[in-house]
Amino acid sequence: MQKLLYPVKVKNNFIFNPSSRDFIVDEIPLYEFTGEGEHLILHVRKKDMTTWEMVSAIAKYCKIKQRDIGYAGLKDKHAMTMQYISLLAKDNEEILKTFNHDKIKILGTYRHNNKIRIGHLKGNHFKIRLKKVLGVQKDKLDSVLKWVKQNGVPNYFGNQRFGNQGDNWKDGLKIVEGSLKIRDRKKKTFLLNAYQSYLFNQWLSKRIELSMLLDAFSEADAEKVFNLPDGSLKGTKEQAHFFKVLEGDLMMHYPFGRVFELEDLEEEARRFKAFDIAPSGLLAGKRVSRTTNTAGHIEEAYDKEIGENGARRYAWIKVSDIKKTYVEEKAHYELEFSLPKGSYATNVLDVLRGESIE
Repeated sequence: MQKLLYPVKVKNNFIFNPSSRDFIVDEIPLYEFTGEGEHLILHVRKKDMTTWEMVSAIAKYCKIKQRDIGYAGLKDKHAMTMQYISLLAKDNEEILKTFNHDKIKILGTYRHNNKIRIGHLKGNHFKIRLKKVLGVQKDKLDSVLKWVKQNGVPNYFGNQRFGNQGDNWKDGLKIVEGSLKIRDRKKKTFLLNAYQSYLFNQWLSKRIELSMLLDAFSEADAEKVFNLPDGSLKGTKEQAHFFKVLEGDLMMHYPFGRVFELEDLEEEARRFKAFDIAPSGLLAGKRVSRTTNTAGHIEEAYDKEIGENGARRYAWIKVSDIKKTYVEEKAHYELEFSLPKGSYATNVLDVLRGESIE
């Protein structure tokens, strides 16, 4: 498992076991469905199974191929999750009226003009039950949650990205180095993507380390520790947000939008605090823009030649629609929040725990 750094260091003890009783995920669609068209949209609830297993079960029932079913994103197995999938309405609409499965329920159907494709979602809404939250732990969680509401959380890739042992990125590295040959194109891409994600996570930990250093010491001290040119961190310490924006950063409009070069450090830092924009991190590869200046000095250590297209990813995300309920007699802390697509609920939980993980 890789070591990651988190910004809050007040240790909280609680139990969270992902299950369909304690972990509920509700997909937020990207657009409203038109109510007409040749595609049938299914609002599906599944529990204790992967999206692929759910798609396979429906495809088998309709006697169609799995690739004929569209979905916006993969949902957790050890949870109760609601998401939207699409398939051609012809024949299937009538067949699905008798569909019955002990782990799958069709909550609603809609007509639409297009097939749902990967990424066609705004984000996800989560409901999580934390257990054994006793005494002062409840107050600590309230305090950290207040910090999360004000600052957001780092946009790390979650452990599920890295396989059961958390180290499939190592095979991706071997592919890049030429010591491992994979003929299966999908598997090769999967392993290279894991390596890209690993590099991103390591870069993000480094930037959090710098932000924590600036919180405690002077800009000059931080420059020495990070071996940066004198004056390169000028104007960073006074920024209102915990995660410091640097000269040369590439910013992204939030929560959707294009990448653009930072022009005015003070102004862009203010806009980031308001979550109008957010800094981006590199998914190393081809056809992707790189940071320059101070940000580039740090990013270059995590920029490797990878035979896949690269991308920019939000370094930091807003946690919205936060609600909490404490059930004292059961010592349960029930939490709700929404995250943009591609983000992991575990990032919120890890900040609430207030500790780095191995």
